[in-house]
Amino acid sequence: MAVESTSGYAGTEGAQPPASTDDEVPEPLPTGPVTRAALATVRVVVAMMWIQNVNWKIPSDFGRARDADLYHFVAGAVDHPVLAPYTWVVQHLVLTNFTLFGYLTLVTEFALGAFLLAGLFTRLFAAVGVLQSGAIALSVLNTPGEWHWSYYLMISAHVLLLAFAAGRVAGVDGLLRPRWRQSSGLPARLAMVAS
Repeated sequence: MAVESTSGYAGTEGAQPPASTDDEVPEPLPTGPVTRAALATVRVVVAMMWIQNVNWKIPSDFGRARDADLYHFVAGAVDHPVLAPYTWVVQHLVLTNFTLFGYLTLVTEFALGAFLLAGLFTRLFAAVGVLQSGAIALSVLNTPGEWHWSYYLMISAHVLLLAFAAGRVAGVDGLLRPRWRQSSGLPARLAMVAS
Protein backbone atom coordinates (compact mmCIF):
# COMPACT_ATOMS: atom_id res chain seq x y z
CA MET A 1 0.00 0.00 0.00
CA ALA A 2 1.41 3.38 -1.02
CA VAL A 3 1.60 6.04 1.66
CA GLU A 4 2.46 9.70 1.18
CA SER A 5 4.65 11.06 3.91
CA THR A 6 4.70 14.63 5.12
CA SER A 7 7.82 15.22 3.03
CA GLY A 8 5.84 14.54 -0.14
CA TYR A 9 7.55 11.21 -0.88
CA ALA A 10 5.15 8.53 -2.05
CA GLY A 11 6.43 5.04 -1.37
CA THR A 12 5.52 1.84 0.39
CA GLU A 13 4.67 1.91 4.06
CA GLY A 14 7.83 2.08 6.17
CA ALA A 15 10.11 2.84 3.19
CA GLN A 16 12.59 5.71 3.35
CA PRO A 17 12.80 8.38 0.64
CA PRO A 18 15.84 8.20 -1.64
CA ALA A 19 19.01 9.76 -0.30
CA SER A 20 19.62 13.36 -1.28
CA THR A 21 21.77 13.79 -4.36
CA ASP A 22 23.15 17.26 -3.67
CA ASP A 23 26.34 16.26 -5.47
CA GLU A 24 24.41 15.87 -8.72
CA VAL A 25 22.82 19.36 -8.64
CA PRO A 26 25.29 22.11 -9.45
CA GLU A 27 25.35 25.06 -7.13
CA PRO A 28 24.14 28.22 -8.86
CA LEU A 29 26.77 30.78 -9.81
CA PRO A 30 27.02 33.82 -7.57
CA THR A 31 25.20 36.89 -8.85
CA GLY A 32 25.87 39.36 -6.05
CA PRO A 33 27.35 42.84 -6.32
CA VAL A 34 30.99 41.66 -6.25
CA THR A 35 30.41 39.24 -9.13
CA ARG A 36 28.53 41.87 -11.12
CA ALA A 37 31.24 44.49 -10.51
CA ALA A 38 33.96 42.03 -11.56
CA LEU A 39 32.10 41.17 -14.77
CA ALA A 40 31.59 44.84 -15.65
CA THR A 41 35.25 45.53 -14.89
CA VAL A 42 36.46 42.74 -17.20
CA ARG A 43 34.19 44.07 -19.97
CA VAL A 44 35.52 47.63 -19.61
CA VAL A 45 39.17 46.49 -19.43
CA VAL A 46 38.79 44.36 -22.57
CA ALA A 47 37.11 47.29 -24.34
CA MET A 48 39.96 49.61 -23.39
CA MET A 49 42.48 47.07 -24.70
CA TRP A 50 40.83 47.21 -28.14
CA ILE A 51 40.57 51.00 -28.08
CA GLN A 52 44.25 51.36 -27.15
CA ASN A 53 45.31 48.92 -29.88
CA VAL A 54 43.56 50.97 -32.56
CA ASN A 55 46.34 53.59 -32.24
CA TRP A 56 48.82 51.52 -34.24
CA LYS A 57 46.40 50.76 -37.11
CA ILE A 58 47.44 53.89 -39.00
CA PRO A 59 45.86 54.59 -42.40
CA SER A 60 46.59 54.69 -45.25
CA ASP A 61 49.27 52.01 -45.58
CA PHE A 62 48.97 50.54 -42.04
CA GLY A 63 52.75 50.16 -41.75
CA ARG A 64 53.35 48.43 -45.09
CA ALA A 65 56.05 50.86 -46.33
CA ARG A 66 58.08 50.43 -43.12
CA ASP A 67 57.23 46.75 -42.47
CA ALA A 68 55.84 47.89 -39.12
CA ASP A 69 52.62 48.16 -37.16
CA LEU A 70 49.68 46.12 -38.48
CA TYR A 71 51.49 45.01 -41.64
CA HIS A 72 54.38 43.55 -39.66
CA PHE A 73 52.10 41.51 -37.42
CA VAL A 74 49.92 40.23 -40.26
CA ALA A 75 52.97 39.27 -42.32
CA GLY A 76 54.06 37.20 -39.32
CA ALA A 77 51.51 34.59 -40.41
CA VAL A 78 53.62 34.06 -43.54
CA ASP A 79 57.06 34.53 -41.98
CA HIS A 80 56.31 32.26 -38.98
CA PRO A 81 53.37 30.05 -40.03
CA VAL A 82 51.13 28.43 -37.44
CA LEU A 83 48.42 26.87 -39.62
CA ALA A 84 49.04 26.28 -43.35
CA PRO A 85 45.52 27.19 -44.62
CA TYR A 86 45.54 30.41 -42.59
CA THR A 87 49.00 31.26 -43.94
CA TRP A 88 47.73 30.73 -47.50
CA VAL A 89 44.76 33.07 -46.89
CA VAL A 90 47.01 35.76 -45.43
CA GLN A 91 49.58 35.48 -48.23
CA HIS A 92 47.18 35.31 -51.19
CA LEU A 93 44.16 37.31 -50.01
CA VAL A 94 45.00 39.55 -47.07
CA LEU A 95 48.44 40.85 -48.08
CA THR A 96 47.41 41.38 -51.71
CA ASN A 97 44.45 43.49 -50.52
CA PHE A 98 46.17 44.91 -47.49
CA THR A 99 44.78 48.45 -47.53
CA LEU A 100 41.20 47.14 -47.52
CA PHE A 101 42.14 44.63 -44.81
CA GLY A 102 43.73 47.42 -42.76
CA TYR A 103 40.57 49.54 -42.86
CA LEU A 104 38.41 46.51 -41.99
CA THR A 105 40.69 45.75 -39.04
CA LEU A 106 40.59 49.37 -37.87
CA VAL A 107 36.78 49.49 -38.01
CA THR A 108 36.37 46.05 -36.41
CA GLU A 109 38.69 46.76 -33.50
CA PHE A 110 37.27 50.25 -32.92
CA ALA A 111 33.75 48.75 -32.92
CA LEU A 112 34.88 46.05 -30.49
CA GLY A 113 36.16 48.67 -28.10
CA ALA A 114 33.17 50.99 -28.43
CA PHE A 115 30.41 48.36 -28.18
CA LEU A 116 32.06 46.46 -25.33
CA LEU A 117 32.69 49.69 -23.45
CA ALA A 118 29.03 50.71 -23.82
CA GLY A 119 27.85 47.16 -23.08
CA LEU A 120 25.73 47.17 -26.24
CA PHE A 121 25.23 43.95 -28.23
CA THR A 122 27.87 42.49 -25.94
CA ARG A 123 27.40 38.84 -26.83
CA LEU A 124 27.77 39.59 -30.55
CA PHE A 125 30.90 41.67 -30.04
CA ALA A 126 32.36 39.18 -27.57
CA ALA A 127 32.01 36.53 -30.30
CA VAL A 128 33.71 38.90 -32.76
CA GLY A 129 36.44 39.40 -30.14
CA VAL A 130 37.00 35.64 -29.91
CA LEU A 131 37.41 35.46 -33.70
CA GLN A 132 39.63 38.55 -33.90
CA SER A 133 41.82 37.35 -31.02
CA GLY A 134 42.10 33.94 -32.69
CA ALA A 135 43.13 35.53 -35.99
CA ILE A 136 45.77 37.62 -34.24
CA ALA A 137 47.05 34.53 -32.45
CA LEU A 138 47.35 32.63 -35.74
CA SER A 139 49.47 35.47 -37.10
CA VAL A 140 51.95 35.72 -34.24
CA LEU A 141 52.03 32.54 -32.12
CA ASN A 142 55.26 31.30 -33.75
CA THR A 143 56.91 34.72 -33.81
CA PRO A 144 60.02 34.75 -31.62
CA GLY A 145 59.52 36.78 -28.46
CA GLU A 146 55.70 36.63 -28.47
CA TRP A 147 54.09 35.46 -25.24
CA HIS A 148 51.44 33.03 -26.52
CA TRP A 149 49.47 33.10 -23.27
CA SER A 150 48.43 36.69 -23.93
CA TYR A 151 46.36 35.51 -26.90
CA TYR A 152 44.83 32.64 -24.94
CA LEU A 153 43.89 35.13 -22.23
CA MET A 154 42.33 37.47 -24.81
CA ILE A 155 40.23 34.63 -26.19
CA SER A 156 39.24 33.49 -22.68
CA ALA A 157 38.19 37.00 -21.64
CA HIS A 158 35.89 37.25 -24.65
CA VAL A 159 34.43 33.80 -23.96
CA LEU A 160 33.66 34.97 -20.41
CA LEU A 161 31.93 38.13 -21.70
CA LEU A 162 29.93 36.05 -24.17
CA ALA A 163 28.91 33.35 -21.69
CA PHE A 164 27.81 35.77 -18.98
CA ALA A 165 26.22 38.39 -21.25
CA ALA A 166 28.37 41.04 -19.61
CA GLY A 167 26.53 44.00 -21.15
CA ARG A 168 23.54 43.28 -18.94
CA VAL A 169 25.61 44.49 -15.98
CA ALA A 170 26.23 48.25 -16.00
CA GLY A 171 25.75 48.30 -19.76
CA VAL A 172 23.25 49.43 -22.36
CA ASP A 173 22.09 45.84 -22.94
CA GLY A 174 20.74 45.76 -19.40
CA LEU A 175 18.78 48.96 -19.99
CA LEU A 176 17.31 48.04 -23.38
CA ARG A 177 16.53 44.32 -22.96
CA PRO A 178 13.17 44.97 -21.21
CA ARG A 179 12.05 47.04 -24.23
CA TRP A 180 13.35 44.49 -26.73
CA ARG A 181 11.60 41.69 -24.80
CA GLN A 182 8.24 43.47 -25.18
CA SER A 183 8.62 43.85 -28.94
CA SER A 184 7.80 41.02 -31.34
CA GLY A 185 9.69 42.50 -34.31
CA LEU A 186 12.73 40.92 -35.92
CA PRO A 187 15.15 43.73 -34.90
CA ALA A 188 14.17 43.30 -31.25
CA ARG A 189 14.59 39.51 -31.43
CA LEU A 190 18.02 39.93 -33.03
CA ALA A 191 18.97 42.49 -30.38
CA MET A 192 17.98 40.00 -27.66
CA VAL A 193 20.29 37.38 -29.17
CA ALA A 194 23.15 39.88 -29.65
CA SER A 195 22.86 41.14 -26.09
